[in-house]
Amino acid sequence: MNWYLIHTKPRQEQCALENLQQQGFGCFLPMIRVEKLRRGKLVEIDEPLFPRYLFIQLDTGQHAQSWQPIRSTKGVSRLVSFGQEPARMSDVLVDLIRAQCGSGSVQQRHFTQGEKVLITEGPFVGLEAIYQMSDGEQRVMVLLNIMSKSVKLSLEPNEVRKVS
Repeated sequence: MNWYLIHTKPRQEQCALENLQQQGFGCFLPMIRVEKLRRGKLVEIDEPLFPRYLFIQLDTGQHAQSWQPIRSTKGVSRLVSFGQEPARMSDVLVDLIRAQCGSGSVQQRHFTQGEKVLITEGPFVGLEAIYQMSDGEQRVMVLLNIMSKSVKLSLEPNEVRKVS
């Protein structure tokens, strides 16, 4: 059994994974937990580590399952190949990715501690602050420098944006 790479249709990684697994194929879709701003709130969601790609385990022996149904599977665009040869992935690489994706902690945050943000609403609009943390109440804590003194301020996530 070797690992190969499937290229999926846009945002259909999960659909392709489920349909391939129903056909008896061994598949792996690496997911990562990220923090996103949705409707003004910071939420944690799982999304594919490699958008539009998933790994599939296929046998090349005489009694191997046919690869033909892969191309017509809902959500699948194609089997990644170089010329006529399907792109074979290293078992070590796939195992390493599995180990990294199994942690469950947030891997990417919308704001990172110490990052400069700009206040976009309220009485402090237009002032720069330093992002400290999410306060657990769907709000963010920032440090605002007022008259040479740092003041903690709790704001809605949609009231600040990253400084470019």
